[in-house]
Amino acid sequence: MQVISVMMLCAVAVQALWPIPTTYEAGNQTLWIDQSVKITYKGAQQSTYGYGATNNNSTWTNKIVTNAIERTYDTLFNKNFYPWKFHPRNTNFEPALTSSSTFVKSITLVQNATDPSDIMKPSAGGVNEAYTLTMTSDGVVTITAASSIGLLHGLTSFTQLFFQCSSGGGVYSPFAPVSISDSPKFVWRGLNVDTSRTYKPLSDLFAMVDALSYNKMNRLHWHVTDSQAWPLEIPSMPELTDKGAYISTQKYSPSDVQSLQEYGALLGVEVVVEIDNPGHTASIAFSHPELIAAFEVLPNWDTYAAEPPSGTLKLNSTAVYNFLEKLFDDLLPRLKPLSSYFHLGGDEVNMMAYLLDDTVKSNLSTVLQPLMQKYMDRNMAQVESYGLTPLVWEEMLLDWNLTLPSNTIVQTWLSDASVAETVGKGYKALAGNYEFWYLDCGKGQWLDFYQTDAAGFWPFQDYCAPFHNWRLMYSYDPLSGVPANATHLVLGGEAHIWSEQTDSVNLDQMVWPRTCAAAEVLWSGAKDASGQNRSQVTASPRLAEMRERLVARGIKAEPVRMPFCSMNGTQCAL
Repeated sequence: MQVISVMMLCAVAVQALWPIPTTYEAGNQTLWIDQSVKITYKGAQQSTYGYGATNNNSTWTNKIVTNAIERTYDTLFNKNFYPWKFHPRNTNFEPALTSSSTFVKSITLVQNATDPSDIMKPSAGGVNEAYTLTMTSDGVVTITAASSIGLLHGLTSFTQLFFQCSSGGGVYSPFAPVSISDSPKFVWRGLNVDTSRTYKPLSDLFAMVDALSYNKMNRLHWHVTDSQAWPLEIPSMPELTDKGAYISTQKYSPSDVQSLQEYGALLGVEVVVEIDNPGHTASIAFSHPELIAAFEVLPNWDTYAAEPPSGTLKLNSTAVYNFLEKLFDDLLPRLKPLSSYFHLGGDEVNMMAYLLDDTVKSNLSTVLQPLMQKYMDRNMAQVESYGLTPLVWEEMLLDWNLTLPSNTIVQTWLSDASVAETVGKGYKALAGNYEFWYLDCGKGQWLDFYQTDAAGFWPFQDYCAPFHNWRLMYSYDPLSGVPANATHLVLGGEAHIWSEQTDSVNLDQMVWPRTCAAAEVLWSGAKDASGQNRSQVTASPRLAEMRERLVARGIKAEPVRMPFCSMNGTQCAL
């Protein structure tokens, strides 16, 4: 049941809060806040914090809470915004700061349970993310949660109640009193970022984590390698990046990986690394050509792969098995301290490539399926030997009909039917239908066409066009077609930014604020209390505001709509 009761001072209201809470009640009294306010934490170790304070406690619980408090001060006083776009022009909507104005007196964080021991890398559903928030008219704020991550979410919502004044540096909320009770619909709420087709500096990945956390998302799926480039350094196999990276400056060191994991853990965003295989591995051939079948076949690469360069790991090769064992023995122990998962890929494996595989020399499914089962069994056993839960793309289960470990998470992308079929087989699923949640679609073809064939491809749309605007993404229901008795197997889902045409220059705009739409679906559910798709009309001003908050955080998110629409209520609704 969702309750939203908001009485506003102005005809056009800044609604605040994205994603929308389970219950949210707000009034119309103004509270101010300044940097002198103290935040008191009552939990595993009781502490009081002031602006700029640090805490040296080494436990992850205290690290998460300390970081959340520091971010709260930073957001309120350094990364806030002036909401002129959300009020009619030529109106004086700002409250007056006087000697009788009421300020927030205290902020108390109450953690009423102990964090799980793996709070820095929780399994899906393994941490209680719920929180409650109250802010009284006389300035007493209390946030209560069972976990440090719940407190983090509560503080995030708290910052979204406040705005920057146009002058004088004052920060105020027009919503007091406030009462919020909130918890997520899905336990896996993620973004998949590809760093092989185009490299993303570590600073970009940090920014993605920051924006994910501010939208209460909790997974960064790092598709770190692919056929085009291998930017991930493996210390025992330096040749992979020496020859497989585009350029020597585009590499991720072990310390880079660890720093991203640690940054994510502090913000409740677990980094899940994917090494896609056996397909999407042509970049290995730059250093180990003996391991790859059908490498860089020209001119007909499209017979053997979805993208150039063609190439796939040989399927029945002892040398490939030895390579994978060495690779994973190097990588997985380094990931394990801060991740509970490892993604083994498995999408778009082209059977034709195995005609050119000297260990197979066949494209018959009767020949290949048992070999793929053996291949994936080997990979799964090694992943599980390190205590990590494996993920694979849906093709391994639905096309190759493999028997997978019962705890395997299957990432679907091709259709709603894929989700239903996956859970029908008893496996946990991630949703992310490419016709809704692929962020790269609608940019046009990145392939060139010779004149003799060009007319047949005109007007050169990509395979998943058109552009998936936020309204389309917002309309997607991860549970569509899933029987009621199997919805518990849908852990959540991910939006995806494949990077054929997305690099550091346009990454922010391609991902944000459209991914906010996925964030609200995954946190709040696709349906409202009446069972209908959530209203675009009520979502639009909140999303426009979230865009402003992301921009204030340094994220170059695209605009949701022009200021006229935000200033004039529902004039822009049809």
